[in-house]
Amino acid sequence: MAGGDKDPVARGARVTRLGRDFRWPGGRHVAVVFNVAYETWPDGKAPGIGPMGNPLPGGAFDTNAVSWATYGQVRGIERILRVLDALKLSASVMANGIFAERTPAILKRIVDAGHELVSHSYSQDIVPATLTPEQVKADIVKTTDALASASGARPRGWISPRGTPSPDSARFLIEAGYMWQGDVFDDDRPYLQTLDQGRLVAIPLVMDINDLPHAMRFGRSPRQYVEMFDDLLGHALVGESEALMIDVTVHGHVFGHPAGAWALETIGRKVKGRDDVYVARKDEIAQVVLQALI
Repeated sequence: MAGGDKDPVARGARVTRLGRDFRWPGGRHVAVVFNVAYETWPDGKAPGIGPMGNPLPGGAFDTNAVSWATYGQVRGIERILRVLDALKLSASVMANGIFAERTPAILKRIVDAGHELVSHSYSQDIVPATLTPEQVKADIVKTTDALASASGARPRGWISPRGTPSPDSARFLIEAGYMWQGDVFDDDRPYLQTLDQGRLVAIPLVMDINDLPHAMRFGRSPRQYVEMFDDLLGHALVGESEALMIDVTVHGHVFGHPAGAWALETIGRKVKGRDDVYVARKDEIAQVVLQALI
């Protein structure tokens, strides 16, 4: 292992990284994590993107984007959960705290089905990098309490909207009892952040197989999503000698539609039962890293 580097984002944190000889359980060097993004915006706020390419006149409220995003909580999340249940796969489900008000039964269903519930700010318009330290801490406390109350399980992992934390997020997450956070992109493997307040596992969010940029930015199809996963996994198994992670990420309002859910199911069937891939939730990944580094 290598340690002592200054963290580029988290204020006051030192980084300890896994060594080149690290392997996932069973001696595997590839880990696959299934992530589900269950996201929403507060009343009167619209997502910054939507399915229509033509721009609105300045100042117009994007009702199209609001309706598109609402699909996730009306239909998308239930379809994704059905797919995962049929495959007997456990996922890490990042959810906004506001769902404790809107769909508490879904949050409880997520936990009862054996998935990990991950905090994702109170709503999608709350990006920690834009907040004061006091606001960052308040959002962590509010989100954590809301999700715990509705689901019956206190979240141990956090990913910010847009993956964009405040420099103070890490220390507040430690104070709130979090084990890991996913607002990092600078490694192929997780690592340990050490602050005066304690330790936090930082788990990179790998963006290669992510439906939001895949479909909404680049206009690729669900079949291409599967093909890209096949190409990446094939290369990782034979062309990479060091341990790495592959995130398979779907959003309720993007790949919660039938075609996207087919792509998720197809990838799930490909990895299920393989003995050369470690399939795990992110809290399980964090436990492995803690055992290796502490």
